[in-house]
Amino acid sequence: MKILLVDDEAELTSPLTHVLKSEGYEVDVADNGKDGIELALDREYDLLILDWMLPQHSGIAICQQLRSRGRATPVLFLTAKDTVDDRVAGLDAGADDYLIKPFELRELLARVRALLRRSSQNEPTLTYQRLKVADLELDCENQLAYRQGRVIKLSDKEIKLLVYFMRHPGQLLTHQQIYQNLWLEKDQPSSNVIAALVRLLRRKIELKGEKPLIHTVYGKGYRFGDKA
Repeated sequence: MKILLVDDEAELTSPLTHVLKSEGYEVDVADNGKDGIELALDREYDLLILDWMLPQHSGIAICQQLRSRGRATPVLFLTAKDTVDDRVAGLDAGADDYLIKPFELRELLARVRALLRRSSQNEPTLTYQRLKVADLELDCENQLAYRQGRVIKLSDKEIKLLVYFMRHPGQLLTHQQIYQNLWLEKDQPSSNVIAALVRLLRRKIELKGEKPLIHTVYGKGYRFGDKA
């Protein structure tokens, strides 16, 4: 999962970036609003963590830019502003959650997990555009993949797993992250289900002589792409 952190306090961004990366997230950091807007609009993120007060453009301005362009990326505000009016302003700008400084890192991590889980559960899987990684193409609307001239039919769960893999090429996706993105928390299956689902998907998208795309990172999860 990829997170953009925009905050000009180095004493906060450094430990926060370290903690997020240790949890398996990929993190980009900007220390001003101008760079924050450019990154947020240029790249695909699963979550934005924005400071309210920033040089050049505020967190509010970044959030408003995203929402005005139809981007539904979850946004978590970090701020010292704690009045009701401030919270209303943040939510009206399109924020999804709000955390008052100073805060406990474990509380921030809990909110990050909740926002990512909520986003994945509300996301309509079959509305993605056509995806492509290496020589594999995925047509989500018709539940078909294409590789080296052959058509590959996929089940609903295989589609969801492959979409998740293809949206995060080259990233280590942990077992827990895959659970949270494929199943509601109350419906999460036993630990061997992911391995079985990956095995079925491999049989369909990796025939003999084709370059492997799903790479197992033993004890951790999987990495998707034409490079291990």
